[in-house]
Amino acid sequence: MDAQAFKLLGAGLSMGLGAIGPGIGIGLIGYGALQALGRNPEARGSILTYMILAIVLAEAVAIYALVMGILLAMVV
Repeated sequence: MDAQAFKLLGAGLSMGLGAIGPGIGIGLIGYGALQALGRNPEARGSILTYMILAIVLAEAVAIYALVMGILLAMVV
């Protein structure tokens, strides 16, 4: 394999492996929010606000992985 193949393999692996953690994290966040809503439906507003904030922070990790994958594929 040449350097170009390794570069593209690294780019694909960085995004693939970088999306596993945020995907699991977002699933757990949604699960926790739904359980909290089931126990206390009156707190819907604050639960929804914190859930969206946590999802955004978890998704930022996947965006960093995407940026690194693009950098590996295009620049290096």
